[in-house]
Amino acid sequence: MTLRTTPLTPHFGVSVDGIALSEVTTTHLYPDIRALFEEHSALLFRGQELTDAQHMHLAQLFGPIEDRKADERKPGETFEIPKVSNVRDDGSTTAEMDHHTLHLKANFLWHCDSTFMPAPALTNLLVARVVTETGGHTELASTRVGWAEMPEALKARVRGRGVWHAYRHSRGKISPELAEQAMFNKWPDQHWKANWTNPVNGREALYLASHSFKVDGYDQAQSQQLIDELIGFCTRPAFVYSHKWQVGDVLIWDQRAVLHRGTPWTYEKARTLSSICVSATASDGLDALRPISVVEQ
Repeated sequence: MTLRTTPLTPHFGVSVDGIALSEVTTTHLYPDIRALFEEHSALLFRGQELTDAQHMHLAQLFGPIEDRKADERKPGETFEIPKVSNVRDDGSTTAEMDHHTLHLKANFLWHCDSTFMPAPALTNLLVARVVTETGGHTELASTRVGWAEMPEALKARVRGRGVWHAYRHSRGKISPELAEQAMFNKWPDQHWKANWTNPVNGREALYLASHSFKVDGYDQAQSQQLIDELIGFCTRPAFVYSHKWQVGDVLIWDQRAVLHRGTPWTYEKARTLSSICVSATASDGLDALRPISVVEQ
């Protein structure tokens, strides 16, 4: 079938209308959704009523579920869908300088998920459960479009190079104390090429994040300046989609070709999104992302 779509921006992303994600299966609708995902990089589905089980089923169609807490889980404990939320178990909200809130603030930096893990994210499937009247948007920026529009002189400074990523690096930008926590130091620094080529359509995208801290061939200060310049080019207002959440919205985007960030809201107000990341695999181009030779930091 042909899905009805409306562009989110002139450059990337579509809103998909007239389907219930709860009915998607391997053979029904998923092939069409996946084709839109590869072509447009970001998909919005409004008015969905997904249970946690249906959310999980939909995510599993894209690939293996990322589990950052596998090493913390006690025998018999099951995976719980992560929440991007400022709500405690007792219903209260975290204070602005609470470590959990600071962790949320680190998500206000432009990033793609899990570049600091041995298998970075292919996608994130976000479901709006509790939303705020103001603030709390999620913004997306296409690094495929940004790379295509980028001046050759700027491309040449990073093309063919590897980039180092670490979770603690992005958290350290918000709070050095936060960066020292064990959860941000679980994995060794990861080394990925600066460009991710989509194996379906051959399109290149810049692959950087707030977790990026060192570009091969440059010192630390030069690297950060270059990373900031590259991300700054790709996140110019003309390349950005800013999503104001409504309960029941589902937003799915290609982490290989899209940066994202949250925006602030009044922290006394509850906000909860259910978030499932799916890990990239060889079929998504992961093997080709690994630099041929590892350059020392």
